[in-house]
Amino acid sequence: MTINHKVIDCNSTVKRCDWCGDDPLYQHYHDKEWGVPVYDDQILFEFLLLEGAQAGLSWITILRKRENYRAAFDQFDARKIARYTHKKHDKLLLDSGIIRNKLKVAGFTKNAKAYLTIVEEYGNFSDFIWQFSDGKVIQNKWKTLADVPVNTPESDAMSKALKKAGFIFVGPTICYAFMQAIGMVNDHLTSCFRHKALISSEVS
Repeated sequence: MTINHKVIDCNSTVKRCDWCGDDPLYQHYHDKEWGVPVYDDQILFEFLLLEGAQAGLSWITILRKRENYRAAFDQFDARKIARYTHKKHDKLLLDSGIIRNKLKVAGFTKNAKAYLTIVEEYGNFSDFIWQFSDGKVIQNKWKTLADVPVNTPESDAMSKALKKAGFIFVGPTICYAFMQAIGMVNDHLTSCFRHKALISSEVS
């Protein structure tokens, strides 16, 4: 599925984090999704898998392929992905709409199985993930991109726990990017219009 950029309404006059540049799709993601707290298990699972798919690449590359990933991987239904066979993996590797990396494709199935194990043990994936920030959004006050860390003690702990559970492509840096994306940390720069908005939404 191709994303129609024309439906994206972005205000170019507002001050954003520098990393989203002037790409309408990137700006829309920055304005509407990045840093907004997520508690839905399936969405959390999707974000974690896509962060792993990004390894070695730029996030915009994955963002442009996200709808293709959703179509190829059964809308990130973990139970279906966990049942994928080698034959299914081989078929996926022919799909130009996703990153055709054998380890990453097989990793989706491995991670789906690990995800289901965690859900069975904890009751849901959200509680497992949010424990690493004590169930709260960590409100940071970075002034420049250079101030933003690539990993933290929280992401280190998450990475260790996910690996122990059987996940792959979940190093500390990937876990921190995941935390940023799902709103466990507010890493919008203080000059960005979303920084204050997300603090206000949490308070309210």
